[in-house]
Amino acid sequence: MQLYTIYVYFIILIKVLFIICALTHIFLKATNKNPDLDKTVVYWKERFEFIFFILMAFLLIYLFNLKDPRPVVVEGETKLLLYLFGFILIITAKWSTFIKEAKWFDN
Repeated sequence: MQLYTIYVYFIILIKVLFIICALTHIFLKATNKNPDLDKTVVYWKERFEFIFFILMAFLLIYLFNLKDPRPVVVEGETKLLLYLFGFILIITAKWSTFIKEAKWFDN
């Protein structure tokens, strides 16, 4: 197995762990059960999200390296990761800051 394929599967594993933590956090928040466990889950959710962003940044740097003359071919799991990464960036954006500080929303 190529190192690139292992790297992509590792990113997918981190994403799955993030999703599990996010769903667990939503469940614990809705049921108000075990707030200490919820704090731990939120802690790991934030760490997995950070690791995912860093790994995706390295993947983008590798794929779009300007010194590499080969054409960029994005297919398979890499295409799925980039697609999901776009949605994650939109969802995790600081929308409240954008809306509260925008002058055109003051009216």
